Amino acid sequence: MSKGFSSSSVGRKVLMAFSGAFLMLFLLQHFVINSLSLINPDSFNEVSQFMGTNPLVQYLIQPILIFGVLFHLGMGINLELKNRAARPIKYAMNKPSENASWMSRNMIITGIMVLLFLGLHFYDFWIPEINTKFIVGDMTGLTAEGGFRYFKELQHKFIDPIRVVLYVVSFIFLSLHLLHGFQSAFQSAGFNHNKYTPVIKKLGYLYAIIIPLGFIVIAIYHYSYSFCSI
Repeated sequence: MSKGFSSSSVGRKVLMAFSGAFLMLFLLQHFVINSLSLINPDSFNEVSQFMGTNPLVQYLIQPILIFGVLFHLGMGINLELKNRAARPIKYAMNKPSENASWMSRNMIITGIMVLLFLGLHFYDFWIPEINTKFIVGDMTGLTAEGGFRYFKELQHKFIDPIRVVLYVVSFIFLSLHLLHGFQSAFQSAGFNHNKYTPVIKKLGYLYAIIIPLGFIVIAIYHYSYSFCSI
């Protein structure tokens, strides 16, 4: 393997690490906001209205976020394909399951599943929101009755049990992706310390389990709420 290819590969991994860290911060913020829907619908509505009408969020952070998602997943798939092409044929016959975890060997699969989920999520929330605000021209966020629409729209999406199942399965794949991705991001960025690396690994496991599990709880809660209201 040439030095140029090696350096380029390391550079891509570092970019992957930083883009992954950025997306994890967004995921945490998204989880905190959605968690408000379990505690206080009014607070959830107010925060959603602020995020949905703030120019900094809409015209700067949102485009950066979309680029970050596409860049991270696209770069991840590209790196995985290059790594597989560079491996000797014997590697596939050398019991890879004994040398690496399922998550590390199947990041491309979990990444594609997360990408498909994002397509569903965009279809459910982002596209209707863009249509309401920028095509219809309604920036008030209000319903005909006068209250904010965000909480009702969230609950409406989880009336369908099939959609709830799709969300639950998607968050399981997200958890699998994060279980390897968190630790890999720090290693790719060159952070490796005898004292702090084990702590980071444990925090990564907690993040990879708690955040997706929290989203699953939110989806099931709103389905249960809608089901009981019928």
